[in-house]
Amino acid sequence: MKNARVTIRYAKALHGLAIENRSELDVYNDMKKLSGACRCNKELTLFLKSPIIKTDKKVKILDQIFKNKISNISKLFLKIITQKKRESLLYDISNKFIEVYKKKNNIETANIITAQKIEPELRENILNVLRNRFQEKIELNEIVDNKIIGGSIIRVADKQLDSSVSSALQKLKHKFNKNLYIQDY
Repeated sequence: MKNARVTIRYAKALHGLAIENRSELDVYNDMKKLSGACRCNKELTLFLKSPIIKTDKKVKILDQIFKNKISNISKLFLKIITQKKRESLLYDISNKFIEVYKKKNNIETANIITAQKIEPELRENILNVLRNRFQEKIELNEIVDNKIIGGSIIRVADKQLDSSVSSALQKLKHKFNKNLYIQDY
C-alpha cells in the first residue's frame, strides 16, 4: 500500500515536470518504452530490484540502456529515482505516469483481440467507430490470438463486444447441452 502512494506521487511529479518543460508527449512515450522494457525483460526487472548492485553502477547501466532512446527529462528522472534507491519501483511509476497522462488528456484504451493482424484500413474504421461511440481519444492495442478462430473481441473500459467465432461456438455448445426433452405426464 505504501508503494502505491509513492509510485503515484513520483508519477504526478514527473507529469508536472513534463508539462513545465513542454515535453509531456515525449515523457509519455519514454514511460511506455520503460514499461515495455520492464514487462518484456525479466533480467532488467531483477537488475533494478537487486540490492547487491551499487547505485552508481545502476545509473551507468540504465544510461547505456536508454542512451539515445529517451528524452533528457526521463534520463534525469531515472537517475534521481536510482539515487533515491527507488529503482525497484520504476515499472510501477512508469505505469502510473501512463495512467495520469491518459486521464489528463481524456485518452481511453481499447484492446482488440483478433485471430490475425488487422489491415490498416480496417484499423482506421474501427478507431473512427470507437471515437464516435465514446467521444474521447482512443488508443488501440492490437492483440493477435488464434484461439478465437475468427472475428474479434473489443474491450473499452468496462464494456466488451465479443463477436469471435470461439464465443459463438461456446454459446452453441451450451445451447445443445440443455436438456430440451420434456416428459409428458
